[in-house]
Amino acid sequence: VSSHCDKIEAKGGLHLLQRIYQLRKDSAKIQRNIIRIIGNMALDERLHSSIVRAGWVSVLAEVMKSPHVIQSSHASRALANLDRDTVKEKYPDGVYVLHPQYRSSQPIRADILFVHGLLGAAFKTWRQQDIDRRLDKKASEGEEDYSQCWPKSWLASDCPALRIISVEYDTHLSDWKAKCPVEAHRKSIAYRSNELLDKLRAAGIGDRPLVWVSHSMGGLLVKKMLVDASKNPEMDKIVNNTRGIIFYSVPHHGSQLAEYSINARYLLFPSVEVKELSKDSPALKELNDDFLSFAKDKKFSVLSFAETLPTHIGSMIKLHVVPLESAKLGIGDLIPVDVNHLNICKPKKKDAFLYQRTLKFIQDVLAQEL
Repeated sequence: VSSHCDKIEAKGGLHLLQRIYQLRKDSAKIQRNIIRIIGNMALDERLHSSIVRAGWVSVLAEVMKSPHVIQSSHASRALANLDRDTVKEKYPDGVYVLHPQYRSSQPIRADILFVHGLLGAAFKTWRQQDIDRRLDKKASEGEEDYSQCWPKSWLASDCPALRIISVEYDTHLSDWKAKCPVEAHRKSIAYRSNELLDKLRAAGIGDRPLVWVSHSMGGLLVKKMLVDASKNPEMDKIVNNTRGIIFYSVPHHGSQLAEYSINARYLLFPSVEVKELSKDSPALKELNDDFLSFAKDKKFSVLSFAETLPTHIGSMIKLHVVPLESAKLGIGDLIPVDVNHLNICKPKKKDAFLYQRTLKFIQDVLAQEL
């Protein structure tokens, strides 16, 4: 809460957080949450000198060296918000720069924006596909090459002139919150669209050519953001600079998930958004029609991947979360892939078809910029 920042600083909170951080070296989660707070406070330039005096710059610089992408990305965000000399963008809560995380003389030519789906996250959604190392001896031997986040480790090396950003938003909703109209509204696609658009503009999204990459319901959110941006003159840069969109198993026409019982739905995806996923729902049809009408006019390049294998949930349930017909948008290429819903955005390795086709699309769409 931004209005709390002055109070935290005035009551000595920056030093207290520093003390807790040093005492809790046993907990990466506690340390990460503290760095998240520092990154949020750094959005207020009036607090920069206090943050520096409290010794946070050296701590953040050290965490930047962490091999764990979540830790280093939180630190990178905080340092970027403290750097007003070379960084004009601000990175609100949940907006993370995966590349470049250090100052670089190489100009950034374009932005790639990753948007996860239900129960996803800014990092874990985009990890390399998990491998059973007991069965794969070569994988065990090359374990150090496993990518915790392939956009950061693979895409950044193949396209260094890109700024790669991943966003995170809360998709968990307990039963009692689901019954509260205010909380339910805050979890709707419409609310999230407006909230994320404001954050993305603060981060400079729209100032450069842009490619969106989305998984599952994240793709519906991308469509909603673009539709909303097309109606808002303050956001038209986001639409006008969009060059392409990648959809990984996005339920453009609904999901079989919404047809399961209430108990099964909450077991799989305990979130109010599931109510918005009914097959052929009027809301989904309206969103798709609105998106297609101006996407064709803007000549967006579109690539869609569709799952062909069922997703196993425990030992009792297996289902195609997004059937092939629902993954078909109506424009662009649609490619069926022999993976399930969770793995369709997680390539097995760098030379796998999923990653190489994604890379080719990005390179082709941004050929002039790159």
